[in-house]
Amino acid sequence: MRKAEIKIFDKTAGWLVEDENGYHFNYDSSYLESTNPDPISLTLPIKEQSYTSKILFPFFDGLIPEGWLLDIAQNNWKLNPRDRMGLLMACCKDCIGAVSVHSINNEEL
Repeated sequence: MRKAEIKIFDKTAGWLVEDENGYHFNYDSSYLESTNPDPISLTLPIKEQSYTSKILFPFFDGLIPEGWLLDIAQNNWKLNPRDRMGLLMACCKDCIGAVSVHSINNEEL
């Protein structure tokens, strides 16, 4: 199981988890209770229930770099191009826009 903290404007918005059943995204309860929380994507509107998918959610997949930048990441960090969660956690801590992805070590789970 791998887990990533999803931030919007440097504020924890939710948690993305990959396990043997697929991918799960949950908004953080304190984020939901904040004043006018913004959804991280129009395809993932604010709700208390978990989002579940067999494949990585298109919004998160779209954050992963493409082309020459992806080649650099794969070659320098020895990343498997089919490991979308690994690419997301390695490459998207400081991406363009309001959303960022921060890897959570398995020891912290």
